[in-house]
Amino acid sequence: MEESPPKMLTILLTEGPYRSQYADMAYEIAKSALNNNYRVNLFLYMDATHIPKKEQNPNSFPNVAHKFRILLEKGANIKACVRCSTARGHSCAQDPYIKGVEIKTVYELAAWIGKSDQVINLGG
Repeated sequence: MEESPPKMLTILLTEGPYRSQYADMAYEIAKSALNNNYRVNLFLYMDATHIPKKEQNPNSFPNVAHKFRILLEKGANIKACVRCSTARGHSCAQDPYIKGVEIKTVYELAAWIGKSDQVINLGG
């Protein structure tokens, strides 16, 4: 009997870190999906492009970039919108993000949505 391919979950995240619970919610949902053998994609749009920034050091919150690094290690794909990243000072030339996060266009998001079994939008 042939095995079916793993289901794919795509999460679109639009809120930045440390101002709402959306980044933490995305982390928990993605972690659970990975533990249940889903393929997981996270697309960071608008202020969510601040989430995977290297060398952030929040004083009174857990480091959200560290959580997203764990998702990458577990096999998640994480991409940040190029226009949103650049507009917020995270240019491709500066390598602003933790290792494994790619800066791509929204066409990548459209391709993921087309292939996904489930899509979740977190943010405003």
